[in-house]
Amino acid sequence: MFSVDIPESSIRWAPSFRIIADCYPAINFFERIAADSADWEILLEIEKMTDPSLSVGDVSLLEQPDRISEPGSGLILPSFTFLNPQGSRFSTSNFGAYYAAFDLETAISETVYHRTKFMLSTSEPPQELDQLLILADVCGTMHDIRNLKSSLPEVYSKTSYSQSQALAETLRSIGSPGIVYKSVRRPDGECICIAAWRARIISNAREGTHITYCWDGKKISGYYFKGKYEPLP
Repeated sequence: MFSVDIPESSIRWAPSFRIIADCYPAINFFERIAADSADWEILLEIEKMTDPSLSVGDVSLLEQPDRISEPGSGLILPSFTFLNPQGSRFSTSNFGAYYAAFDLETAISETVYHRTKFMLSTSEPPQELDQLLILADVCGTMHDIRNLKSSLPEVYSKTSYSQSQALAETLRSIGSPGIVYKSVRRPDGECICIAAWRARIISNAREGTHITYCWDGKKISGYYFKGKYEPLP
């Protein structure tokens, strides 16, 4: 389907930068599993007997090497167990992706675009939107289309994900752990993102700072970093 050969590159980012809505906390279930990964489904059913509200997504979507259980895994695995029915640039309704950027400014640009699109579709009034920065290390050999924007213009489309999703399906089906690409929302300079399809290449995830986007009713007009909280006696 794609006439262009996709090269591979060794990616070592420590850390990568990912921003999510602050309303999605880490799922601690993933971080405290000591049993064999093949037994996760059984353990989840037992856990739900005491906590019926527990929601971790579909763990059957995780291949055995991707069933990581370590500090921070609760910040990583939901990207693969909760699927977006519409998909995203490099994911579909059948598989998820962990998106992250090489630098904070690119992560902000990417998420501001998508958050703005959502807020416009819901006609929300002016408000503050709390976000959480996740820092994680990425280490793996990934398919690399950073230098293929002119060869793959439809994959880099700003309005359609049809070709980028088709490319993701093709590469993932041959075992690729992910793809590295130039940011579409911040295209100038070395503004790089990754979409990981296998959790095995992500580690050491931890919470960074809290960031607040300021929605004025029409656009996100700015953002600020939340300072250290001081409890009162």
